Amino acid sequence: MTETAVERTDRIPLSVAPFSQPILGYIPERGKQAMEQRLSIVTLGVTDLKRSKDFFERLGWKPSSASSSDIVFFQAGSMALALFPWHELAKDANVPESGDGFRRISFAYNVRTRNEVDSVLAEARSAGARIVKPAQEAFWGGYSGYFADLDDFLWEVAWNPFFPIGEDGAIHLPG
Repeated sequence: MTETAVERTDRIPLSVAPFSQPILGYIPERGKQAMEQRLSIVTLGVTDLKRSKDFFERLGWKPSSASSSDIVFFQAGSMALALFPWHELAKDANVPESGDGFRRISFAYNVRTRNEVDSVLAEARSAGARIVKPAQEAFWGGYSGYFADLDDFLWEVAWNPFFPIGEDGAIHLPG
């Protein structure tokens, strides 16, 4: 019998486990939750905007025409990735710019096949990334590895047989 996401919930990391209750309140006049379940833009506070832009371009990403000398945008499937100087992002969010070590966030780039994990990690390395965890069998039933980009943000490259990737690049999570 083929394993399904339902049969294998013990292997789905807690960070992706569904919540049993909605987090935000219902807005009667809109007829739905206050916050739709989606992301629009992930903004990375980078130490060198040009260097980071060049890194993503070496990976084959194309900057949007909305980019400027102050911020760079990339279309990323149904959402966007933005690069913004670290100190400016801290200022915009009204938080101190000091801080180092683990950033308490990682990004996942899921692929359609197991073999793509190794290919993407190799491509990231050749673009200047540092491999922090070589690809290996994952406890949750897939295959993954991690690289750190030029600002030490962690990117997981993963093949997850329970979360298929559509032709449009969208991840399809189980209902």
